Amino acid sequence: MQAPSEDRELEAGVVPGRLRFSPSLLAGSPEGLAEVSASLVGAVGSALRARWPEGPLRAGTPADVLATATRALSEPGIPAEGMGTQAALSRLARVLVEQGLHLSHPRAVAHLQPPPLSVAVAADALASASNASLDTYDSGPAAIAVERWLIDGLTRLAGFGARADGVLTPGGSLSNLLGLLLARDAAALRRGVDARRQGVAALSGPVVLCSELAHFSVHRACAALGLGEEAVLPVPTDARRRMRPEALAELLRGLGPERTPLAIVATAGTTDFGSIDPLPQLAELAAEHGVWLHVDAAYGFGALFSERLAGRLAGLERADSVTVDLHKLGWQPAAASVLLVSDAKAFRALDRQVAYLNPSDDSAEGYDGLLGRSLQTTRRPDAVKIAATLLAYGRRGLGEMVDRCHELARYAQQRISTEPELELVAPAELTTVVFRYRVGADPVFEDELNGALRRRLLETGTALIGRTAVRLAGPGSPERVCLKFTLLNPTSTPEDLDGLVDAVLEAGRACSPRIERGAA
Repeated sequence: MQAPSEDRELEAGVVPGRLRFSPSLLAGSPEGLAEVSASLVGAVGSALRARWPEGPLRAGTPADVLATATRALSEPGIPAEGMGTQAALSRLARVLVEQGLHLSHPRAVAHLQPPPLSVAVAADALASASNASLDTYDSGPAAIAVERWLIDGLTRLAGFGARADGVLTPGGSLSNLLGLLLARDAAALRRGVDARRQGVAALSGPVVLCSELAHFSVHRACAALGLGEEAVLPVPTDARRRMRPEALAELLRGLGPERTPLAIVATAGTTDFGSIDPLPQLAELAAEHGVWLHVDAAYGFGALFSERLAGRLAGLERADSVTVDLHKLGWQPAAASVLLVSDAKAFRALDRQVAYLNPSDDSAEGYDGLLGRSLQTTRRPDAVKIAATLLAYGRRGLGEMVDRCHELARYAQQRISTEPELELVAPAELTTVVFRYRVGADPVFEDELNGALRRRLLETGTALIGRTAVRLAGPGSPERVCLKFTLLNPTSTPEDLDGLVDAVLEAGRACSPRIERGAA
């Protein structure tokens, strides 16, 4: 039996030597939300007082930066006693600022990783405080309503009809996986096969056809679905790095009865070049051969916000499924990916009736969630931040941001074209520009030089630019190291880009003699 003093302390919400458990401890209460607000104000204040890097990231080698950040957290291991909410947030804020990445800096142009909008970050905090889940009605009814509103808006933007549907996923790779899973099951259904129960072995030689420049997640998806990466048939691209319809048609005609085409995967915005496959022609071929058309528009879907660029995605409305990443041309905190389908019946392959989640009598009375649209069970309300952005800015506001980034990419392209030391490799289709530092030397030497100048910019914290490999002399030629600007900051200016190009030139000139000495 406990001592009377211990009883009184427990009744008061205090355990000897432990924290006091007050209503403000939990964010899902009015007191907790107030505590979240106060804590964020304090953490933001600590971040503003921190030592911000002069460039997009802290100068130093990876080993030095990572070690400094680790030491700044705490001693090794989980501390036995906590330091309190405000101290913990302040410490993390300083670590993230002083040793992290400054995506809002105009020289942060490496990846399809935008600086997120303030309204989206604030809404994401609200969504996290609710801790709603989308699988069942009683896990988050308001969050379900928000996601359904968002899906309706995105399907309309895509040009889909009344039967369309969609679901949020943890990222574009998972959206592509889900799209190909639905394609596989649709193909199996046409052949009287239950792919869920019989597996892919019941299908004869399943294949997926995609551009040779398609995202690697297509191969990963085929591996995860048990098809194997060898099931991917790459289709050659043209001079603009778009899938060639005549090459696709030839591949489809060449498939014998022992091969089952599960899907054609078109790309609307390749990662490196922003190139968009000819969707109308690919849709015609998909319809002719009765094959599912999946469009990976993870990058390019955002062009639909722009009146100027939306026409480049003509034909998207004929797809069976579409991948959308709004943590790219949507300025959302990751993850904000969506899979859209033209017909909600496609999700039947995911139907599950689980006694503790969605019993049939509850579902019949409307107490149902979104379990049957996803491979996940617990699923956070990522739609909240996207909905806040769309409500705050509307299609026109986001379209202006897309147009601004496209204009910046075109300016960068023009500036690169005027520099004798730089070679423009791919012009701006959307918001990326690919180029190469040239000195008229051996291509292998230039490969080393381009890699070295990028690392120099990283180590000095001067700029964060992208890197890729491109066949400059056509099919079969060696891949060459190229550099890339991915412009997703609508607040950047042409003057910022001039400074960025100047920094690239300076780094190239600094690295060239060192590499020459090394080669000698």
